[in-house]
Amino acid sequence: MIQKRPFFITFLAPAVLTAVILAAAIFEVLQYSVREFVPGSLNVGGLTLENFARINRPIYWWVLADTFFISLLTAVFSLLASYPVAYALVRAKKDWVRSALVSLSITPLFTGEIVRTFSWMLTLGTDGFINSMLRKLGLIDMPIQLMYTRFGVVVALVQFSMPVMIILLATAIAHVDRDCERAAANLGASPSAVFWRVTLPLTLPGILSGIVVVFAWTMSAFSTPQLIGGGKILMISNLAYLQGFSVLNLPFAATLSLIALVCALGSLALMKTITGRIERRLAVN
Repeated sequence: MIQKRPFFITFLAPAVLTAVILAAAIFEVLQYSVREFVPGSLNVGGLTLENFARINRPIYWWVLADTFFISLLTAVFSLLASYPVAYALVRAKKDWVRSALVSLSITPLFTGEIVRTFSWMLTLGTDGFINSMLRKLGLIDMPIQLMYTRFGVVVALVQFSMPVMIILLATAIAHVDRDCERAAANLGASPSAVFWRVTLPLTLPGILSGIVVVFAWTMSAFSTPQLIGGGKILMISNLAYLQGFSVLNLPFAATLSLIALVCALGSLALMKTITGRIERRLAVN
C-alpha cells in the first residue's frame, strides 16, 4: 500500500525550494562583497574588507542619503495620494464605483515598469504633456525642467507604488469596526471628528505598514531613477549597476547591494516592532 504524502509537504516544498535559492543567491552576493577587485578582469581576488571601508566616502554617503530621502518622499506622497482612494474603495456604497476603483488601482500592476517609466518620460519631457499644456494655457514661456530631477523621479515612483499602498490601506480601513464610528457620531462627533479621532488612529498599523513597504520597495528601484533621472539622480541600485557593469567592480557592486538589502530588511523589522506597539496601545485604549 502506497502511503500518501502529508498535505503540508506538498505545499511547503515550493516555499522551501524558493527560500534555498534565495539564500544561495544572498550568500553569493555576500562572498563577492568580501573579495578583492581585480581591475580589468571579471575574476576576483582574496578576502578583504576594503569594499566596506570604501563606503566611508562623501560621494557614497551622498548616494545613500539621496536614496533614503527619495524613498521616504515616495512613501509619504504615496500615502497622501492613496488614502482617499482606499477609503472610497472600502466605503463606496455602489458596486460599480468599487469595481471602477479596484480596476483603476490595480491596473498599473499589469503594465511593466519600463512601459510606465517611458510614459512618464513623455509626460515630463521638455515637449511633454505637462509643459505643452502649461504653454497652451499661457502659464509659462519656457519649458519647466521636470526630467532629470528628484521631483520627476519621485512623481514616477509614487505612481508606481500607489497600487501596493492602496491595497494595504484598504485592508486596514476594511478592518475598522464601524460600531466605533457610530458610537462617536451618537456622542455628538462631527463626521470630520469621527475620521480624525476614530478612523484614522485605528488604521495606523496599515498606514505604517504601507509606508515601510513602499520605502523598502523604493530602496531597490532601478529603471525609474535610471531613465527619469538620466544619470543625474543616483540611487544605490543605479550606483551598484555602474560599479558592476561599467567599471566591472563586482565586489563593490555586491557590497552596495548587500547594504541596500540590510537597509530594506531593517526597515521591515522596524515596521514589525512599531506596528506591534501601536496595536497593543490601541487594544489597551
